[in-house]
Amino acid sequence: MDYFEKNRYPIIGAIVGALIAVCIFTIGFWKMILVLFLIGLGIYIGLFLKKSGIIDQFIDRK
Repeated sequence: MDYFEKNRYPIIGAIVGALIAVCIFTIGFWKMILVLFLIGLGIYIGLFLKKSGIIDQFIDRK
């Protein structure tokens, strides 16, 4: 466990890099770029909705 705590970020980076490489080889480069773009867009929309409180207002209205 000490080894993981000492090298946490390189290990996480290697795992993320391996997942991206597998995705690129299986679905292709441009499709992978589209997936990453849509993930980023979803994160942005989710953060906007959380910051503005639109979802909370909609839920409290019911």
